[in-house]
Amino acid sequence: MSVIRDLISTPLNWLLVFVPAVLIAEKASPESHTLLFVLAVLAIVPLAGLLSHATEGVAAKTGDAIGGLLNATLGNLTELVIAITALRAGMLDLVKASLTGAVVTNTLFMLGMSFLLGGLRHRVQEFNPANARMQTGMLLLAAIALLIPSSVGRVDALGEPSFMQSLSLGLSVILLVTYALSLLFSLKTHRNFFGSAGGDEHEAAWPMGVSLAILAIATVFIALVSEIFVESVQHAALSFGMSKAFVGFIVVSLVGGAAEMASAFSAARKNRLDMSVGIAMGSSAQIALFVAPVLVMLSYVVSPTPMDLNFGGAQVLMVMLTTMSAALVVPSGKSAWYLGVQLLAVYATFAMTFYLLPS
Repeated sequence: MSVIRDLISTPLNWLLVFVPAVLIAEKASPESHTLLFVLAVLAIVPLAGLLSHATEGVAAKTGDAIGGLLNATLGNLTELVIAITALRAGMLDLVKASLTGAVVTNTLFMLGMSFLLGGLRHRVQEFNPANARMQTGMLLLAAIALLIPSSVGRVDALGEPSFMQSLSLGLSVILLVTYALSLLFSLKTHRNFFGSAGGDEHEAAWPMGVSLAILAIATVFIALVSEIFVESVQHAALSFGMSKAFVGFIVVSLVGGAAEMASAFSAARKNRLDMSVGIAMGSSAQIALFVAPVLVMLSYVVSPTPMDLNFGGAQVLMVMLTTMSAALVVPSGKSAWYLGVQLLAVYATFAMTFYLLPS
């Protein structure tokens, strides 16, 4: 009964009425793309909130490190569904923009807003810098893996079109193996290095069984709504005057990361900054080292044209600058609200650039 009371007493959950609304609207009026886009966004937000609360229930039993990993994994399922849907439609540019946008959004916007919201409530917050440093190193590896194909992309123009595909597949294997070994390192062989350093302001968590059930249900509905979202987002972009680059890099990544953001912001306000950092940085590393390589391989099955890791100079530059920004702020293991402002300012610079970029 306490779970039901929690659900009813949370105003954000009242937006769950938009979940059946968007599913019905998609069947009744599939051509109303702008309406479907707005309804999909309104439906994903409360679902993200449910995912957040349920993940905290699991994290209370497993610890913040595994809780952060679990939240990042489930949250990235939304990005994966969006990307697979776009792959099927042959929208490779949207997939690539959403992937690099997710890395930038999670590292700059999610982490920056967590620092800001937590700092407004707690003067100085502490977190274990070991995990953040490792995630930053993984992002650097991903940036290098994206930089190489972009740098040597002209080889295709010299009559070797198979080179980029072979290189991308090889790099994808390297990234996947590195990510798997990072999980072994942080969760098994050196787990004691990644304990929480911050406070322990916990709210009453849902029971494990209830949390897992809600996690599963929310994830399924997020996947369903995400498909409607990706089918309508390009048409809605024209109505709102947004460029395709802005849609892929900013809009899709913000909506796709709603689940992780809800958890990260909530944890930061409760002085559980280790979980916020784990979600933000862990999600970015997972997108770059797991989701992107998996999509390259899946593209050979579901896409009309195979995808490669040639993301273009501008997107790779922003990933590299994002990695550098994270590397500058995480070594101290401490944060205050202005540190969040600085990260958000970098993100706003990127967002403005894409918004003003001509279609």
